[in-house]
Amino acid sequence: MRKIFIIIAMLAVTTGIVAKKKAQQSDREYWCALAYKMAQPVLENMARGELQKNMQTEFSPSFDKRDRSVVYMETFGRLMAGIAPWISLPDDETAEGKQRRQLREWALLSYRNAVDPSSPDYLCWGRTGQNLVDAAYIAESFLRAYNQLWIPLDKETKERYIKEFTRLRKIDPPYTNWFLFSSIIESFMAKAGAGYDQFRVNTACRKVEEWYVGDGWYADGPDFAFDYYSSYVFHAMYLETLQAMVDAKANTRLDYRKFHDRALKRAQKYAIILERFISPEGTFPVIGRSTPYRMAAMQPLALMAWYEKLPQDLTNGQVRSALTKVLHRMFDMQNNFNEGGFLTIGFCGHQPETADWYTNNGSLYMTSLAFMPLGLPASHPFWTDAPQPWTQVKAWGGQPFPKDHRWEDNIKTKDKW
Repeated sequence: MRKIFIIIAMLAVTTGIVAKKKAQQSDREYWCALAYKMAQPVLENMARGELQKNMQTEFSPSFDKRDRSVVYMETFGRLMAGIAPWISLPDDETAEGKQRRQLREWALLSYRNAVDPSSPDYLCWGRTGQNLVDAAYIAESFLRAYNQLWIPLDKETKERYIKEFTRLRKIDPPYTNWFLFSSIIESFMAKAGAGYDQFRVNTACRKVEEWYVGDGWYADGPDFAFDYYSSYVFHAMYLETLQAMVDAKANTRLDYRKFHDRALKRAQKYAIILERFISPEGTFPVIGRSTPYRMAAMQPLALMAWYEKLPQDLTNGQVRSALTKVLHRMFDMQNNFNEGGFLTIGFCGHQPETADWYTNNGSLYMTSLAFMPLGLPASHPFWTDAPQPWTQVKAWGGQPFPKDHRWEDNIKTKDKW
């Protein structure tokens, strides 16, 4: 009996130590630990040319007949789009800094392997229309950390990327958000000084403008669907397309700066909506298709924080607190990772029934898109401001909170000639 009491006492002490350690972990430390957990198995393996050998893959029960090797391209491209801002921060000797440096070193080797035909981790370029999607996320990662991830690549690797990106013009995108996958690739090439297809960029911009339905929402093509594709694709890739064309000093019929400024205002309104979607318990509505993309639903809110463009109604403290609450709610206790450390199919845990016909567990690395605020240094107010209640906490707690209202476009554009 005495031994049982001793064991119980030891367990209590151990539990107390673990709880205390967890309580002392800052929000940023928690975010960094989760981002590293997600990225390490992918990049460490791919840097060695062993991702396709070692990744434990999972496919939707209704997965279509496309080449299943798309899983690796989806994993790498989507992960890099999310963590690029973080690993582009300057090196330092903190524990976080050492992790960032390691991830960046692995990433640069992975980028090289991705386009090296002699590497076991050469990606499935040109095998399927799906390549357009995930090549776009690779291009997006270059745009998000141009000086840290694109510039350091050797000349041969850069030429290989330009060649692979150019070959993707043979893919005719469906009449949906896929137009932006073409535009993000072409605008990246414009910024990089390579030949680009002006028509693909400008057609995407014109169609996105046609598909804007108001108050921050885009329709995914001619018909509106109440889902998170405004989060997954539209706001971020449209803004980045426009900014890349501004950076490239491209002179076409479109005034990219005016288009960008208007799109930014729409993204700010949509960020307000997303923040209001987060309940006091750290949940948000599970709507539409592609729900296994998890935190990617919050991408525009994370993007506005990283851009330091949060609208007036949102403070750094409340957005950080809200997103951190959701991360804890989603990742702390559920089975989101398999035995090899790779993401499982599901929204909050392993839920294969949530998969769509195009879903594999590489698709799910879209969730990393919510980690963009890690691209702000640890000294930034986003991380140092005191925690604050977010809108739903205030509303359901009897506290004052800002009224919501419709936002209208106040920037008008027309062709320059």
